[in-house]
Amino acid sequence: MALQILGIEFAVRWGDEVNQEQREGMAAAWSRCTSNVSRDVTPWPAAPAAAVQPFSACVAYQTPKRGVEEFELGASSFEELAESLTSRLTVAAILANAGRLTMLHACAVADITTGAVVALVAKSGTGKTTAASVLGKSYGYVTDETVAIGPDDSVVPYPKPLSVKQNAGVPKRQVGPGDLELLEAPPGLQLSSLVLLDRVEAAESVTPVLRPVPLADAMMALIPDSSSQGEISQPLQSLCRLIESVGGVWQVTYSEATDLPEALAPLFEKQPQTEQEWEPQAGMKAQAGEVPAGFVRRAGHKDAVAVGDQLLVMLDSGIVQLAGIGPTIWEAAPEPLTPRQLTEAVAKVHGTPEGYRAAVVRAMNRLIYEGVLEQGA
Repeated sequence: MALQILGIEFAVRWGDEVNQEQREGMAAAWSRCTSNVSRDVTPWPAAPAAAVQPFSACVAYQTPKRGVEEFELGASSFEELAESLTSRLTVAAILANAGRLTMLHACAVADITTGAVVALVAKSGTGKTTAASVLGKSYGYVTDETVAIGPDDSVVPYPKPLSVKQNAGVPKRQVGPGDLELLEAPPGLQLSSLVLLDRVEAAESVTPVLRPVPLADAMMALIPDSSSQGEISQPLQSLCRLIESVGGVWQVTYSEATDLPEALAPLFEKQPQTEQEWEPQAGMKAQAGEVPAGFVRRAGHKDAVAVGDQLLVMLDSGIVQLAGIGPTIWEAAPEPLTPRQLTEAVAKVHGTPEGYRAAVVRAMNRLIYEGVLEQGA
């Protein structure tokens, strides 16, 4: 089975125990990701080794930086193997694109005439696949898993099989979009809107509500549901620019996926670009060298942006949101400071209300714990 996933070429060789019917079923489920690239580019992998598990497959793929890589899978059932293969293919394609594409954990559909894409961001198990299977009957199916966006807001389609939940403890069933009668997305996909899915349980159907999400809240919601965003140059600034270009981020609160096509229809239209609400702070690098004992200093970071009176900082461990005196502490400490010096710097900005010294120490310790500040041993 030869596939192209997010621009990466994959070759899948099944173990002997996978029968012809199972192979043909998977080929049909993955048909919208079929690759016609010569296998001279990505050679077929060797047959799986003597299987420890009853069902197996071996995968080779071409990475932009490391050349051809391989991995092998084993499972106790074909259904488990099929689910595991979908997951591993997705992860491999994401890692191969790290630093090149903004990749959101989301489903997406497109207007079949214009190619305008609405991406619906949500965590696993919160309705993405159901939303994609409903919306895909009115709009072109782009993906139910990973929305990959280029620097020009173009979207790389990933029309993989939909991973459909079954009974508890049973592997998800890999169902081809054709089997669900989902429409095909047109070429030339371009991101139109970003939406956070907010599905609520209700005894009666809840009329969907669309509302704009403030930029800082949108960033804090999107970063945890992104893949390898920290590998992109200026990860926070680039995401801010993306959000601006599509007119901000929306949240849709709903109970039934069948209500989504009508509710989301306005978002396939070109949205006016929002005005810049943020300022880059990435140039404020910390001083090099060790931090002396008894001093604190701003820790190394990948990017930082100010949004109103809040500061968002991207660390190796993720994103941290600072408010109140937090941004002032961060801005004051590119060079090592004692807690007393830090307190004085904060007092110049925020004054000296009762208990301010203790408040600064508490905030400083919290920022040390979160990795925003580093403390000398």
